[in-house]
Amino acid sequence: MKKKQEQNASFMVRFQQQIFEENGESKIQWRGKITHVQDGSEQRFSDFKDALDFMQNTLADLTHEATIDEQSEKRENLINKSLSMWKTIKDVGPKVIRDTIKDPKKQFENIQDQIQDQISNLGDELSEKVQINEWRNASRADFNKIQNQIDTLTSEIKKLSTKMDSMKKN
Repeated sequence: MKKKQEQNASFMVRFQQQIFEENGESKIQWRGKITHVQDGSEQRFSDFKDALDFMQNTLADLTHEATIDEQSEKRENLINKSLSMWKTIKDVGPKVIRDTIKDPKKQFENIQDQIQDQISNLGDELSEKVQINEWRNASRADFNKIQNQIDTLTSEIKKLSTKMDSMKKN
């Protein structure tokens, strides 16, 4: 299999609130537009589940492209692993948005706590998954590349943590 470069997928989501009168009753509706930043594709939605479907389909396509040279069983397994997070997002996503609209400060603090937990767990997870015996056959250049990537990741996590702390103070 040819090694594929890492892929990034960024999405920009915009919401627009409409308050209107219908049959003498005040109503409110949220509409939105989601854009895949890398290729510019977009979709409008009035139900956030449609935005989640758009993200899921875009990521599935990217994973499919990245695994096209794999055997079908391995490719299917990789696609299933890649999309497993959507089970949680589809259940939790709408509630998070609703709670954020109701109390943005509280939800921001919850998200910060979750990110901090993930950062803590990331270090534990990395140490569990990296088998030193597997590195013995790696070249010095490979080892240096991995070390540089770990250093960069550590630096980015520290910057993110500092930024979160300063946002929390505000």
